[in-house]
Amino acid sequence: MRTIDLYWLPLGAGGHCVRANGKAFEWTAALLERRDRCDLYHSALQVYVPEGRFVVEQAPAWGEGSRRGVAGEGAVGARALGRFGLFRYEIRCWREGVIPDIAEAVESPVRLSDDLADARRLLELVPEVPTPVWGRDELGAGEMWNSNSTISWLLARTGLDAASVPLPRGGRAPGWDAGIAVAHRHRGTGARTDAPESNGV
Repeated sequence: MRTIDLYWLPLGAGGHCVRANGKAFEWTAALLERRDRCDLYHSALQVYVPEGRFVVEQAPAWGEGSRRGVAGEGAVGARALGRFGLFRYEIRCWREGVIPDIAEAVESPVRLSDDLADARRLLELVPEVPTPVWGRDELGAGEMWNSNSTISWLLARTGLDAASVPLPRGGRAPGWDAGIAVAHRHRGTGARTDAPESNGV
């Protein structure tokens, strides 16, 4: 099997606090944007190559990251908070790993590619994913950076059409467009954009 599969996971699946905060965020955003409220989703990938199956996602840092193939870490909320484990996230490329809330995935998996070259390219790119502060727009992409940004960045840099990936009906994936914007901006440069750009945006 040589595939890239995407999973849409309800925000806060398995955790009441995150779910409640997400609902409050979406209620406020919908009010300000004068639109109907949507269900919020975050995303993760399962990538299959002859060497095995890899879970690729951004998630809270657990410690002992070598067991989960952690390829990068970043701060949550504010850069200064990143010194505390509770306020760090990690980017995983976890061989034979698990997506903890995969049982709650909606309209998934979405098959994105059956091409081995795409799968290998995506896995090679994981260490290059930008790691700006989660929940902020340090890279001037127009919206906050989060787990969806990581996934859409990887897809766009792999050469897949991340902008056309279908969302679950009535759903929204905050941060998705940020990953695409940053990927297009830095395609071919090899630059890892972890911090605000020189123009101060």
